[in-house]
Amino acid sequence: MYRISSLLAFSLSFSIAFSAIADEPVSFRKDLAPILLDKCLACHGPKKAEGGLRVDSFERVTKEGDSGSPGFVANDLETSEVFRRISSADESERMPAESDALPADQIALFKRWIEEGAKFDGDNPAADLITIVPAPVHPEPPAAYRYAMPIAAVVFSHDGKELIAGGYHELTVWNPADGTLIRRIKNVGQRTRALSLSPDGTLLAVGCGAPGRLGETRVFDMAKGEVVKVLGTTSDEVLDVAFSPQGDRLAVGAADGTIRVFEIPSGSEQLSITSHSDWVMALAWNADGTKLASGSRDKTAKVFDSKTGELLVTYSGHGEAVKGVAFHPENNDVFSAGTDKKIHRWKISDAAKTAEVAFGGEVFKLSLSGEFLFASSADKSVRQFEANTQKQLRSFAGQQDWAISVAYHAETKRVASGGFDGNVRIWNAEDGAEIASFFAAPGYETVAK
Repeated sequence: MYRISSLLAFSLSFSIAFSAIADEPVSFRKDLAPILLDKCLACHGPKKAEGGLRVDSFERVTKEGDSGSPGFVANDLETSEVFRRISSADESERMPAESDALPADQIALFKRWIEEGAKFDGDNPAADLITIVPAPVHPEPPAAYRYAMPIAAVVFSHDGKELIAGGYHELTVWNPADGTLIRRIKNVGQRTRALSLSPDGTLLAVGCGAPGRLGETRVFDMAKGEVVKVLGTTSDEVLDVAFSPQGDRLAVGAADGTIRVFEIPSGSEQLSITSHSDWVMALAWNADGTKLASGSRDKTAKVFDSKTGELLVTYSGHGEAVKGVAFHPENNDVFSAGTDKKIHRWKISDAAKTAEVAFGGEVFKLSLSGEFLFASSADKSVRQFEANTQKQLRSFAGQQDWAISVAYHAETKRVASGGFDGNVRIWNAEDGAEIASFFAAPGYETVAK
């Protein structure tokens, strides 16, 4: 079921109370859209439109359903089918079905809005509701973690002096030299799936969300740890984010199967690519930013023209979900990897496979840095390859569970990996020696003892 986060629901209640007290005009975007998302979308969305009625955009909710009446009609309570249903005393026709009636103050808010002319205060009446509601302020993270959580994303700061890891409603920032906690960045979605640092190191893109509820990309000012943009809001998790090599664009892949490309710093959406039929799990740019590669749970990897969104090639050789992609340094080939426990190398020109590397478990992430390709795997290994030849240079030992994320910092020659068990390990890439090992969950090791 699609539901907004509990904090958004709290914010919604506060917003309703404030509007009622201040007697300000009711805002569809701020006051009513969150209610429709939380209470009505499960039965009246794109996957299930009971009674021919959909509420996933303002345009759709004001169109007629099977009853012959639109969901809302300005200045007409009786003809407004959604209002009639939410205010009905008859449980057999009341919305939401098989659930408690909406609170009286929420019903009163819909009534007042209709009587005020049922005005739309967003930019695009056809936009999905999830994209027009104000971004939530996320809850505080735990002061001390009782449990460690999987670390699905890690990234080094521009100077290599910090390692950022995903947490629960936060990012945790660590000293990679000794594993001590430096700071915590709050106001993040429930789970962080991906991190991407802008080429100049000033911005950090965070792909986050809650499964089946909310997905978004939060762009943070790295120095201040503050949100500067919230982009690509969807009804399910954002699974990967990637800054272009020039830093002027940001690609976002989500569980709704869509790739979105945003201009930086304005945040305006440039492209929406819907070529995949399932979750978009991996993204990568080529060196000059002209091409964008993607991997999906639909068992394909694809390459697109990054300016037009035109599909250039589809690779279907995995036969399983594709969870990592990277361009070959010469930019004529692509690496892709996933559930089939292999890295494949294939040509952009005709999708012909030219090489493969086998692992003992599925491969989660691929990371290209200069002449090196790094991979993390469910076989608990993190491996470094010579990208041009796929010759394995080193396997970094120590992870006790799936290695689900990997990052490399070229200047300090450090490799970091996050484990499914919540442990982060950092190695020296030159000799494979372990530098630090810690659980990226503040207070957890103390609580565990």
